[in-house]
Amino acid sequence: MLRISKITDYGTLVMTRIATRPERHFSAAELAEGLGLGLPTVSKVLKTLARHGLVNSLRGAHGGYNLARPASAITMAEIIDALEEQPFGLTECSASAGVCERESDCRIRVNWLHINTVVRRALEDVSLADMAEPAHAVRHEHPLRGPDSRSKQTVS
Repeated sequence: MLRISKITDYGTLVMTRIATRPERHFSAAELAEGLGLGLPTVSKVLKTLARHGLVNSLRGAHGGYNLARPASAITMAEIIDALEEQPFGLTECSASAGVCERESDCRIRVNWLHINTVVRRALEDVSLADMAEPAHAVRHEHPLRGPDSRSKQTVS
């Protein structure tokens, strides 16, 4: 199963919450309480995001965290890269060359590399602003086949 880590999921929640009010600074405690997450987890996420230049940290009574760039200029790929502890890849060999003993004679590695590239591009094409939109506003579209007729939703 393809899955991001919990810390990356929480980081996405933190980033989307900050993106809803880009003009203000959020404290770690405020974010933790508002999202129902533990303060140590949110603090860890924020420090990692700050280290990777995705959020700014301001000390003091009116301090807190805000986005380092507009939400439209931050991609999901950047957030995942910042929070995952390993290079992006769906398989070991698509993340880093030379880690699999079967790599030299593997008949499917090139296909995994292609799939990895497609998924990576999809993550690069989704901005934090896209993630912060209400779910009913998101248009489900298959990258190769176009709109998904099963996911048509009406907006009232």
